[in-house]
Amino acid sequence: MKAFVASIVLLAAATSALAQMSPVGLWRNVDDKTGEAKGEIRVTESGGALTGRIERSLKKDSKPDATCDECTDDRKGKPITGLEIIRGGTKAEGKDVWEGGRILDPENGKEYRASFTPIDGGQKLQVRGYLGPFWRTQTWNRVQ
Repeated sequence: MKAFVASIVLLAAATSALAQMSPVGLWRNVDDKTGEAKGEIRVTESGGALTGRIERSLKKDSKPDATCDECTDDRKGKPITGLEIIRGGTKAEGKDVWEGGRILDPENGKEYRASFTPIDGGQKLQVRGYLGPFWRTQTWNRVQ
């Protein structure tokens, strides 16, 4: 009986660890230049593609009614809270990386090609935005 209970506990722990090796969850993004927490982003997956929305801003000077004034697409003028900043991105075959997505920087309205890679056992998410041959990487911390 003890062996059965122990195997159930180990199976549950392994399943939990595997579930964490995904970009799905709530993340705190940290500015790669200042180290300041900027916001919390909820990443979900539907039909194999990622979507990410800003749940709340953590910036000191953020206004609750702020909108994406710099956006140039359908998100222009939309509230920052709830704004969809990640569109697309599917899991690469045989790798723990989601590629082919786009990420929006609401501060400048620019959208970048993006990849999302869980690291540190899924407790961190490496978010890389690409513009041509150049890229910028942020490491987000899992909240949930």
